[in-house]
Amino acid sequence: MPNERLRWLLPGINVKRWLLLSGLGVVVALLGVWVLLEGQPTYWLDRLYTALDRFLRRSLSTAQGVQVARWGIGLGLVALGGALWWWGLRRAWRTLVAILQPRVSGRVWDVLSRYVLMAHGKRVVVIGGGTGLSTMLRGLKRYTANIVAVVTVTDDGGSSGRLRSELGILPPGDIRSCLIALADAEGSMTALLQHRFPSESGTLGGHSVGNLLIAAMTQITGDFEQAVKEMSKVLAIRGRVLPSTLTQVTLCAEMEDGRCIEGETAIVAHPSRIRRMHLKPPDPPAPPEVIEAIRQADVIVLGPGSLFTSVIPNLLVPAISNALHATNAVRIYVCNVMTQPGETDHFTASDHVRAIEAHAGKRVFDYVLVNTRTPRPEMLERYRASGQEVVIHDIDRIRAMGYKVITGDFISESDFVRHDPVRLAEAILRLAK
Repeated sequence: MPNERLRWLLPGINVKRWLLLSGLGVVVALLGVWVLLEGQPTYWLDRLYTALDRFLRRSLSTAQGVQVARWGIGLGLVALGGALWWWGLRRAWRTLVAILQPRVSGRVWDVLSRYVLMAHGKRVVVIGGGTGLSTMLRGLKRYTANIVAVVTVTDDGGSSGRLRSELGILPPGDIRSCLIALADAEGSMTALLQHRFPSESGTLGGHSVGNLLIAAMTQITGDFEQAVKEMSKVLAIRGRVLPSTLTQVTLCAEMEDGRCIEGETAIVAHPSRIRRMHLKPPDPPAPPEVIEAIRQADVIVLGPGSLFTSVIPNLLVPAISNALHATNAVRIYVCNVMTQPGETDHFTASDHVRAIEAHAGKRVFDYVLVNTRTPRPEMLERYRASGQEVVIHDIDRIRAMGYKVITGDFISESDFVRHDPVRLAEAILRLAK
């Protein structure tokens, strides 16, 4: 096997010829500069001088003819060398792009400039889970590739819950959604990973392909975290997706009726309001990569997402809440637009903030981003039918708690009322400047 560093010299890669052409262009251009600086001509240059001199002698003096010939040859060589250099580099780059990233579309220079821009973007850490988190990631990936999504791992329903109980792995659902949201190009591959088998498909019924692939990769690698990294490579995601803990934990809630309910699905279904959340076992460790990402971040975002089952569970990991409290990054909480049945019925924006404060035990954000646009009446009627209402933006109460409030129109209305990914990302990154 050839030396690893020399592998790119193997025949058939179709890169060497263009690099050699580019190198030849540099040599030719340097030769042109040498001529312009009146270096001593070689034999063939001398003959070219003579030919040009004969042509120009009819209208110019001999001295003028030689000078014009010298400049003509020099500038011609510089132009030819520059053209060869540019053409060689351009073709070599096209070949590399086609080999390494066949999904890339658009002009090569656009691809390169976009890559450079993304690589130098703000370092953003987002913490949460569910649909709200993946929606925000779709907006952020337009502006930076330095994204770390820290995802809750307490889901016990649906496909994730079944894989968790049957295979003993962490629930993959929210992580799968974040991987797809950060994919470089959401096309047929992401549609495949999101595909869910219908209920009549036997044992596969209800499972999504992405969840099954993560489960399979976990068995192949023997490690859930490594499985997520391998899936990240497959999708060529912009950033990283990390679980908030690698420990198998159960989400528990103390309800206002005095009962203690275990399991995310059971908590949401219970008729009483939530008083306090905790994890079982308590105080699980966080992956070192998560803590390091928080320390290095320029901006950290909590939410949007289900308050008690997507956002707060991450803060019940002590190392995460401590790191959030200690960081110098810009810290933002994105408040939900609508209340959620079984979790935040009749909650105002300040109620959301107060619940996070109570569970974190310390200050973990400085800004609260609140949508102040009211959705269309027909959309509100649909949500009221399912027991949801607009979160009241009691801004003065939030400010009285010592937080800075950022207000604006941050929603998109299509089939659902949810945050607009681009508007949300732009508002977040403005605060990070």
